[in-house]
Amino acid sequence: MSVEPPPELEEKAASEPEAGAMPEKRAGAQAAGSTWLQGFGRPSVYHAAIVIFLEFFAWGLLTTPMLTVLHETFSQHTFLMNGLIQGVKGLLSFLSAPLIGALSDVWGRKPFLLGTVFFTCFPIPLMRISPWWYFAMISVSGVFSVTFSVIFAYVADVTQEHERSTAYGWVSATFAASLVSSPAIGAYLSASYGDSLVVLVATVVALLDICFILVAVPESLPEKMRPVSWGAQISWKQADPFASLKKVGKDSTVLLICITVFLSYLPEAGQYSSFFLYLRQVIGFGSVKIAAFIAMVGILSIVAQTAFLSILMRSLGNKNTVLLGLGFQMLQLAWYGFGSQAWMMWAAGTVAAMSSITFPAISALVSRNAESDQQGVAQGIITGIRGLCNGLGPALYGFIFYMFHVELTELGPKLNSNNVPLQGAVIPGPPFLFGACIVLMSFLVALFIPEYSKASGVQKHSNSSSGSLTNTPERGSDEDIEPLLQDSSIWELSSFEEPGNQCTEL
Repeated sequence: MSVEPPPELEEKAASEPEAGAMPEKRAGAQAAGSTWLQGFGRPSVYHAAIVIFLEFFAWGLLTTPMLTVLHETFSQHTFLMNGLIQGVKGLLSFLSAPLIGALSDVWGRKPFLLGTVFFTCFPIPLMRISPWWYFAMISVSGVFSVTFSVIFAYVADVTQEHERSTAYGWVSATFAASLVSSPAIGAYLSASYGDSLVVLVATVVALLDICFILVAVPESLPEKMRPVSWGAQISWKQADPFASLKKVGKDSTVLLICITVFLSYLPEAGQYSSFFLYLRQVIGFGSVKIAAFIAMVGILSIVAQTAFLSILMRSLGNKNTVLLGLGFQMLQLAWYGFGSQAWMMWAAGTVAAMSSITFPAISALVSRNAESDQQGVAQGIITGIRGLCNGLGPALYGFIFYMFHVELTELGPKLNSNNVPLQGAVIPGPPFLFGACIVLMSFLVALFIPEYSKASGVQKHSNSSSGSLTNTPERGSDEDIEPLLQDSSIWELSSFEEPGNQCTEL
């Protein structure tokens, strides 16, 4: 378990207006939307950071109520149903993200930023109104659970290429801060005033986020890159979520990296979907301990991804850093699988924080091993693999829990006293041990990845491949644009692509 920000899938998108567009029509289209697109001040990273903070803060508040409602609604096969719900949400997000990304490159960021936040947060009040509708809407909201993709594009619109690593770092820190603080606040409010107040506060925060986007956030996409009208066409190639996956076999190095990503992220995605339930069921963690656990792992992950990662990359290199991260991941999954005491979970959480270095290192490895004109394609392939895992991982873990008859039988903090069969089991957490075996396979595959790339592949993105993430309006009409995959540092956030999962996922 690690605090890494979510991944969402983005494929090639077109944002170039028609060559023969009439100036007067362009002016009319801009005037029609100028009022609500203007916002306050110039578009900046701070606008994006506030949007992310409020959205994930709202969902983080619901950590404790989510566990209660999940158990009350699905008293039988709790882990299985949780896995299926999150699995459906992940697959829908994978299928819809390329289309939303393509549309945002054509019509602007703000409309889709507003839409993704609104529909992602829409299920929150339903938690107390109708739990069944709440879980149904959670699943369906996966179609719009791609806020990070739009945020990344927004940040890239307002920064130069050399500034993006720092800008994404701001977004990452804001994201982590929201998840470190909100579960503890939610647990306190739940214990003192009940779950209904927590849901009310989360709803108010979500509404505040929506109002902030509507009133204060300015459009970031430059006017010269917007279409003449809202009738701009989007091709199926731009919206096809499987487009990048079809290119995997064309390069042996990229194929090895993709297999490594799939085998390592599949168990991690499953872990995010069920870990809080597991802590309650097997270890007996209460709401306060769960909130403290989130805070500890979150803070340590930030330290690992900032201080330790740069040191390891310089001293060990990309490949060895990836191998080290996979080693930490194997250790923490095995520890979760065999662990039956609280101290084991805390120790494994420390190791899990160190495993958060894996995917930033993999992203850098992809950048070094891809040709200079194939950077966006290579990153898009990795995104597609991770999106599939977000759908398959939760369902896989839920099914394994179901096969081993691990159920959420009660929610009290003294769960261990009445849970002798699980405590006495040789393997209290079968899915985690299974995940450790999968990561071992990923480690073996990663051994064959070449350390150094071709001379041309070491180069960074060229300006021509920057696509719609730059502020330069001059583009050829036939140029491929990689809208949301410009900077490899965005994958430092990619484990938490869906805020609705935060209640059961860290």
